[in-house]
Amino acid sequence: MKRIFIDADKCDGCMNCTLACMNAHRNDGEEDIYTLDLGGAESESRCFIRLGAGKSYKPIFCRHCDEPMCVTSCMSGAMSKDPETGLVTYDENKCGACFMCVMNCPFGLPKPDTLTRQKVIKCDFCEGREEGPACVKACPKEAIYVEEVR
Repeated sequence: MKRIFIDADKCDGCMNCTLACMNAHRNDGEEDIYTLDLGGAESESRCFIRLGAGKSYKPIFCRHCDEPMCVTSCMSGAMSKDPETGLVTYDENKCGACFMCVMNCPFGLPKPDTLTRQKVIKCDFCEGREEGPACVKACPKEAIYVEEVR
């Protein structure tokens, strides 16, 4: 199973990862980053860069935890952990929009979508994308990487 790892010391806050995530999840059929609506509610990023103490940057990414609090707190079964891939997945058709996952994630990752407030936005490891997560490929500092874990 694979996981995204972060070397925060390498992050320079360029936010290429955030833009790549938004571009990978846009629903307008376009692929060109120059046509991406940066304020559009339909292309929200699943990762974030926060300014930390002392001008450092704090990349915030879903860790697809071993014992994910978002899954254990989900009352509707919309959040689940795939035992084979290790990924935490979300089924918006099962979601009751209680946002217990949002409240219980220790990393503050899942969030209500801005457009409807009826579903959750979270990392899906760019499911179906052959090249892997777009954020990883977009990072010029290689601060974001994927590793195989047991």
